[in-house]
Amino acid sequence: MRIKFDDMKAEFKRVLMKKGFSEHTADEAAISFTSNSCDGVYSHGVNRFPRVVEYIEKGYIKPDAVPEKISGFGALERWDGNLALGNLAAKRCMDRAMEIASEFGIGCVALQNTNHWMRGGEYGWQAAEKGYIGILWTNTQPNMPAWGAKDRRIGNNPIILALPREDGPVVVDMAMSQYSYGKIESYRMEGKELPVPGGFDSEGNLTTEPEKIEETWRVLPIGYWKGSGLSIVLDLIASMLSGGNTTQDVGKLGADEYALSQVFISISPDKLGDISKLEASIDESIQYIKESVPATSDGEVYYPGERTMNTRVKNLELGIPVNEGVWEKIKSM
Repeated sequence: MRIKFDDMKAEFKRVLMKKGFSEHTADEAAISFTSNSCDGVYSHGVNRFPRVVEYIEKGYIKPDAVPEKISGFGALERWDGNLALGNLAAKRCMDRAMEIASEFGIGCVALQNTNHWMRGGEYGWQAAEKGYIGILWTNTQPNMPAWGAKDRRIGNNPIILALPREDGPVVVDMAMSQYSYGKIESYRMEGKELPVPGGFDSEGNLTTEPEKIEETWRVLPIGYWKGSGLSIVLDLIASMLSGGNTTQDVGKLGADEYALSQVFISISPDKLGDISKLEASIDESIQYIKESVPATSDGEVYYPGERTMNTRVKNLELGIPVNEGVWEKIKSM
């Protein structure tokens, strides 16, 4: 089934207000959840929403909490999320990083004690659409084995890199696992196998079956040992800059994921002077990549972020695809 953008947003807003959020905050959050779904990231939009409500009810997400600055010097600030709704806290910190960058050319906000930010790419788009470069990442609960291990002791710690471009931002949004757990869940709900192996089954074999990966929690790091190493470093830097929890610390809190650490970096290209030549070079590079010879006769090569824009246009026109069971659950809240 497909749901129109405004209808989905209204339903999210209704539930959030019922759970204690102010009308303004509920409206802003509802736009975020709906936009994620409209852009095709259903795993961190409509499909994730019931779990967000569950976390509100458990007290991990506090409807009246507001992120606040606790220290800073120069272009670096440290903020406490106070367990506010994760996507709104992330949006506020990305805005603040851009404010700092407008003064210094670069700005960094490190956030402790926050919740899952839903789709991290949202804040990369947020920066790029305002003319800034965005670099940001988060740690998670222990949900991925280090390379060579069976038990999960590191996070899949997503990272986002985004840059502005007149014809559409270039945005990479990726977890350190081949697939995020949300994406694996989406494939399972659709009754599909993964396009390429995404983890290990109970016998230690690589598999494309989402149910078997969810059973073992043995997701595959991107680049094998390289993704494992990058995950560890991103986690430790986020904790060091924010003064917040490491992935290990988050794991000690229990089975649920909250009180995370995140980093938001913004760079203002305008501070570099006339960037028209650089923009022309970027466009030429994108075109060069687009003219690659496809591996299949009906294939097409995309630059990062291109398919998101295509999906957004389609879903705004036709409505956002929704699993009927998930939608009925939300409607009943």
